[in-house]
Order: sequence, then C-alpha cells, then structure tokens
Amino acid sequence: MKHIIIILFAILGIVQPAVSQETQPRKKVALVLSGGGAKGVAHIGVLKVLEKAGIPIDIITGTSMGSIVGGLYACGNDAMRLDSIVRSQDWSVVLSDRDNLKYQSLKEREQHNTYAISSSLRWNKKKSTIGGGIIIGKNIGKLLRTFTYPYNDSIDFDTLPIRFACVATDVVDNSEIVFHRGVVSEAMRASMSIPGAFAPVRKGKQVLVDGGLRNNYPADIAKEMGADYIIGVSVASKQRTAEKLSTTGDILMQIVDFNCKNKYDENMAITDIPILVNTEGYSTASFSSSAIDTLIQRGEDAAMAHWDEIVALREKLSPLEVKPRLQATQEPLSDNPSFRIGELTFVNMTPSDEAFIRTKFKLKEGDSIDNERANLITISIRLDLFYQSADFHVERNVIDMPDGTKAARINFIAGEQKTNKISAGIRFDNEEILALQTNIAFPIRKRIPMQLDFTFRLGKRILAEGNWEIHPTNFLHPSITLAFLRNEINLYEYGSKSYNLTYNRLHAVVAPLTFIVRNFHISMGSAVDYYFNYNLLLDQVQEHYIEMPKHEHFIRYFAKVGYSSENNWYFPTRGSKFNARYGYYTDNFITLNDEIGVHALSAMWRTNFSLSKHLTIQPMLYGRILRSKDSPIILCNIMGGEWFGHYIDQQMPFAGVGNIELQWDKFFAAQIQAQYAVTTNNLILFRFATAQDGDTYREVLKRKTMLGSSLSYYYNAPVGPIGMSLGYSNVTDKLYFYFNVGYVF
Repeated sequence: MKHIIIILFAILGIVQPAVSQETQPRKKVALVLSGGGAKGVAHIGVLKVLEKAGIPIDIITGTSMGSIVGGLYACGNDAMRLDSIVRSQDWSVVLSDRDNLKYQSLKEREQHNTYAISSSLRWNKKKSTIGGGIIIGKNIGKLLRTFTYPYNDSIDFDTLPIRFACVATDVVDNSEIVFHRGVVSEAMRASMSIPGAFAPVRKGKQVLVDGGLRNNYPADIAKEMGADYIIGVSVASKQRTAEKLSTTGDILMQIVDFNCKNKYDENMAITDIPILVNTEGYSTASFSSSAIDTLIQRGEDAAMAHWDEIVALREKLSPLEVKPRLQATQEPLSDNPSFRIGELTFVNMTPSDEAFIRTKFKLKEGDSIDNERANLITISIRLDLFYQSADFHVERNVIDMPDGTKAARINFIAGEQKTNKISAGIRFDNEEILALQTNIAFPIRKRIPMQLDFTFRLGKRILAEGNWEIHPTNFLHPSITLAFLRNEINLYEYGSKSYNLTYNRLHAVVAPLTFIVRNFHISMGSAVDYYFNYNLLLDQVQEHYIEMPKHEHFIRYFAKVGYSSENNWYFPTRGSKFNARYGYYTDNFITLNDEIGVHALSAMWRTNFSLSKHLTIQPMLYGRILRSKDSPIILCNIMGGEWFGHYIDQQMPFAGVGNIELQWDKFFAAQIQAQYAVTTNNLILFRFATAQDGDTYREVLKRKTMLGSSLSYYYNAPVGPIGMSLGYSNVTDKLYFYFNVGYVF
C-alpha cells in the first residue's frame, strides 16, 4: 500500500505542472498611445506593425488623438480600416462646425463661400452653455459616433473587444479624469478637447478638456488595469531651441508641450517597449493628405526599429493562446447602421417643432432610420427650426414592440434656440478695388418657421436687400425679396471702352414656387425691376450712339434651376454643375414697348474629371440667347471677367478677357480648364475658351471665332481665394492682368 501511495504522488507531480501550464492565464499586453493632434495618425503605422507581428493587445489607454485612434481600434476597427478612415475624411470639415457639402443646400453653400466671418448676435444677457471654444465639435462628434458603432450606449469599456480607457482634464479643479465607462465617443471627444480650440465636454459640474494637460502618455493607467507588458507610442515633438522660438505660435506650443510632459518620464520608465515617432516638420494641425501619408509611414518605421523586441515579446507569450480579442467582435461594424424605431423623443424642442420634423421626414414608430438620415434631421433642426446645435442619441433594443421584438429609442436633442447671425465678407481686386458685404439673419420661431435676411454691400456696386423666406414643408421655401442697387460699369467692344453706364435699380421678386432639395434649387415667380437715373457716357464713335430713357421698368416672369454635386465651390475636383434660367421681360405684363417682350434663355454645364491626385480637367459649355425685336442695353449679352454674374446678372466669363464686352443676341461658348493642385491649397489653372455670337443663328456661324486663354495661380485661403490671372484673347488683342483677394460677391 505504501508503494502505491508513493507511485500516485509521483504521477501527480508529473501531471500537475502540465495542467498548471495549460490553465495559466496569459500575461496581458497593453498599448499606450500619446496625444499629439494630427501627429497621432502615426499610431496607425505602429498598429500595422503590431498586427504583422501577431502581438495580442488586451488593453489600450490613450489621450487626445491617442484616445481617438485607441478607442476606434478597441471598438473593432483594425489598422487597415483606421488607415482608410483617416485618409477618406475632409479634415477641414471634420475639424469645424461646417455641414458636409452633401448635407448643404446650394443656397447654404453659396452663403458659406461668400462670407469669411460669421458670428451670433445676442440681444439678451443669457450665457451660452455650449461655448468655451472656437469649434463646438459637432462634426468630430459625428465621426467618432459613426466609427464606434455598435458601442454608442453607456457601457463598461471592459466589455469592448479590447479593454479601453482614456484621460481628460477637469478644468474646474485641474484634476485628471479617467474614463473606464460611459459613451465611448463622448469620452474620446472629451479627451481631445484642446482648450480654446474645441468647446469642452460638460458632465454635471465637470468641464472636461484635453487629457494631455494632466497625463499625455497614460502608461500608469494601463498598469492599474493589469498590464504585464506595456508597448508605448509617443508622438511628442522635440523641445524647441531658442533659435526656433521665433513666433508667438512657437512660444505657445512650447508652453503646451511642457504642460504635456506632466508624468511623462515616470510613465515612460514603466514602458517595456517605448516607440518614439519622429514627427519633426509636422504639427498638431498637419491633416493634409501628404502629411497623413508621411506620419503613418513614420509610425511604421519607428515600430520596425523595435521589431526584434516586438518579436521577442511575442515569443514570451508562446505557446499560450495569443488570438487578439479584436477578432472577437460579435457585431460587424458599419459606417451607416440602421435602427428600427421603437420610440422617438425630441429634447428641448417645442411641440410644433417636433410636429414639423415628424411631418418633414415622415417619422413614425415601427419604421427604420439610419445614421445618415438621422444626421439630416439634426441639420434640419438647426437650419429650418433655428436651433444653435442639434444631435441625436440611439438607445438600442430598449423598447418592446407588439410583435415581441426589441427596437431602439431615438433621441433628437436640440441645443439653444439660434440667435441672430451676422456674416461679413471683404474682397479686393484691381478692378473694383475694395468691396464690403454684410448679411444679418433673423430667425422667426412660429408654427411655420421663417427667416428674415438683410444684406448690405459697399463699394463700386452698392446693395441694400431684404429677403423673407418661409419654410412650410420639407422642400418648399417661398420667398419675397426687395432690393436697391447702384451700379457703375464700363462696357467694351473689341477691347475699346464704348460706354460708361451708371444706374440705380429697385428690385422686387416674389418666388412662391421655390424648391430646395439637396443638390437642386428650383425657383419660379415674377419680378419688377425699375431702373432710374441712367447716366450713359459714350465714346466718339457715331454708330455707338444710343438714346437712353431716363427711367425704365420691366415686369418679368422667370424660372430657374440650379444643380451642383461639386465637392468645392471654387476649385472642385469631382462632381458636376448645371444652371439654367429663363425670363420673359415686359413693361405691361404682356408686351414691351408695344412689341413682343424679350425672351432670355441662359444655361451653363460643367463637369470634373480627376486624371490624377493633382490634375483635374473641367470642360464647360455655356451661352445665352435673346429673342426680341430690339433688346434694351441693360438686358444685352455681356462677356468677360472670371466669374458668372459678378458685376451684372447676365455676365458670362471668358478666358483672356478682363473687361466686360458687349455681345450679340446669340452667344455660345465652350471652355476647358486644367486645374493642377501643387499642394492642397495651392493651385495652378490653365483655361482655353472659344465662342461664337451673332444677331441671328445664321450669323453665328459666319462671324469670326473668338479665342482666349489664361494662366492663373490661386491660394485657397480661409478668407477666400487669393490669386492672379494673366490672359490674352483675339477679342481684345491685348494682355490682361487680374488680381483677387477674398470670396466673390
């Protein structure tokens, strides 16, 4: 018996270690990602290398941009997916509060590309609760919410495919706030709120900003979460020397960098594999496509420099299970998830506003709604109902439906009621010299939303205009416009000035049928134009003599349609644009000077073909046809300049012609433009145009073909295009030079 017991113990001694080795928990690997703004895209390059090496990541902690990359990765977006996300964004939109072009109407796009400055006018003393930064952050919030789906509810971050935590700073008491639970996108948004640039995230009595102010490299948080091995990535810039502290921006960034050194040395000391990425030459704002390419590559290079250490760590974990938790994501990620509506709630909105949105978007319980449609609804809440901000939140599977299934509660949350808005634009060119324009918008919150706009312009052209627009339905926006204009224009024939025309104009338009649907703007109505105090100065050529009335009026009926899918107002690289307009001019509702009235039909079509990343070809066809016995000079076809309708409504541009040339009643033109983007905002344009005109269609074919070309350089600045053009045409037979600063109005 004694021998049997000894044998049993011996067997147990052999077997037990093997069982212990098989059941021993694998040591946990943590990835720590520092803040650094745009420089943080380098983290994606590091992730590519770690995936290549087969390193299992169990814990991710991050701050600021590190929290964004880390949080998106923890939710199930692998490195290639993250690479695609950062390259496909228009960061000028994401890092602003502007609506994406595909969500803006043509009128809104024109407004945005006319005024360089916009601000709210507040008549009461009530303070805003969403301020604290230049950017509210609605676009970055949408981006984070989209790519963290399906983890948009308040959850424990330990339940994500990879355990996650991120850091923010509470500026109320300068304390470090660590997010281990909550809404993932909201935690990331708080962590990256650069003070002054982005509005803080407010939670109760906390006012949360960028976590880099307290802990820009949170390795200690990873350790507290149970990390056995820490791989850390820092994208911090080197400290600037005295020679490099030459501007205010340099000094401010040096102060910020010193603040972000808090706890850095201690946390770096507990890092097993510290990866320091060389970000020299790039800043927190380097979101250009070329910068993203370089920074991701530098991240890969920095990680590959530690390849032996990474492989050694991988071997330490063998032969234990190393399958990354990332592969355990049970629900596939979607850019545009759809939800079944169980309940709709409208927070901080009046019952009439709620009824408007339900009717406009045909919302009812039991139907489905996706992220894109929900985003359109939030935009309508702001633009149609005049709330200063709007958002939505989805609570999944919380409503019991009659058929026994679960559905979502969709919450639409409106911010403060929008205050009056003032916008201002300034431009300079070598023809008009200086022009100023201001627009003031007054939203009127009634059962049917409406808005009053007043526009004023000073310069060679003077304008005072009032517009009343009503929003009764989803797409119908009838309007009434009253305006006074004073204009002075020089009219040329073949490069020689023939007339100088000065006039005042009273203008009233009623457009009861105005339809605004995404990329379309259609309007039909009638107008009265009263021209008075004509002053026409003639040259000495006898055949140019025109007897002008002192006053003149027109009653006209019009229809116009506009369409644009272009991705940029001034320098598009994709999409198409089409405009067409018809007007019938009379002086007594039927005839003009006891003859048939003037029929005016104009059209323009342009499309864009991107031949490469830098080169875009843009063919364009346009023209205007007048049909009448004798067209008044104020309605004649006019060609020249850089832009459509710049100095006078019917103006059509022509390459190589800087002045305004009078044309015959039938005018047809074609242009091809080559647009080369040297960098994102530096562009070189070459235009070649040809045109035919005549008093009759037969004459059009017989007259001399007009040819012109121009070479331009433009910088697409935040205040509007800045550039110059040099051109020549056989119409004027001379060179022309044009210089422009600012948006066109």
